[in-house]
Amino acid sequence: MNERPQGHALTVATSTATRGGIATYVTMLAGTPLWSRWQVRHVVTHRDGSTAAKIRTYLGALPRYGTALLFRRPDVVHLHMSSYGSFARKALLLWLARALRVPTLVHVHGSEFATFHDRLPRAARAVVRRTLEAAQVVVALGERWAGRLQAIAPGARVVTIPNGVRVPPPRRTPEPGPVRVVFLGEIGERKGAFSLLTAWSHLVAEHGPGSAHLTMAGDRGTDRARAAVAAGKLESSVSVSGWLSADQVGELLERADVFVLPSRSEGQPMALLEAMARGVCVVASDVGGIPEIVENGTSGLLVPPDDPETLTAALRKVVVDADLRAALGAAARERVVASFDIDVVWRRFDALYREVGRR
Repeated sequence: MNERPQGHALTVATSTATRGGIATYVTMLAGTPLWSRWQVRHVVTHRDGSTAAKIRTYLGALPRYGTALLFRRPDVVHLHMSSYGSFARKALLLWLARALRVPTLVHVHGSEFATFHDRLPRAARAVVRRTLEAAQVVVALGERWAGRLQAIAPGARVVTIPNGVRVPPPRRTPEPGPVRVVFLGEIGERKGAFSLLTAWSHLVAEHGPGSAHLTMAGDRGTDRARAAVAAGKLESSVSVSGWLSADQVGELLERADVFVLPSRSEGQPMALLEAMARGVCVVASDVGGIPEIVENGTSGLLVPPDDPETLTAALRKVVVDADLRAALGAAARERVVASFDIDVVWRRFDALYREVGRR
């Protein structure tokens, strides 16, 4: 699609090759008319790799960012920010843009941003507050996060724009065989991966290893997960994979019957939205921004974090009841189409760019 240019925007974020939801989201936006309308340039300030590689990436980004501000004069800078090191990197860039009178939009993704803020010394909390208030607008992923950010920075203008995904065509009829359950993300405690394995062992003990199969795909904790699978004699019903490409994730979700994400903390997980967009039945924890995506009992089942017994009960429901799986999956897809379609989300950013951009 050819779009008439509206101006120039600078997006500052991690590399689109980085593992994680921010990279996925930036990739999604890059595929919409927003980037051609605003002739978006992407300054990469972070990428996967060693600490030295990350430092080199950021230091290399500084002159490119400064050149863009001084000589290309973007109408708006869109800073994708998380917690901890991400905040420190983007805060410096925000203040540089402010010094040069370039409007900034701060897009907060970190599920632990409020915790990060609350643990800081008083002086550092003041820096966070002033940084958020210095932006023309702060974007939160949901109303719950917007409230927390507003409490941190009462003088900031906070707006809510959810994550978005591209909605694929309706899926094929599910294949016969064991119910296919999928977990995607960092295999660790924050995502509830090992609580899931405990729940899965209970499910297998009740219904046998042939009723369902769990695929866990992610990074960091794969060796520990494989050891836990072996210790629990779950090899016949659990597969553990490393990080998957976007195409591989799509293929896995296309065949999935259930997506499970029992996290301790979350923002608006992209993998969850991608599963729902395909009409996959969802079981997830009632934390962070998830309740603003999944309506419990209607478009998925929500459970408390760190509660293997309740997680087992929820998995049992959707594994044994094909009609319930189908109903929850269909409602999940409708929910994404109505509120989280990237073709709706990019237009909200287009309007925001026009509102806050340089005149």
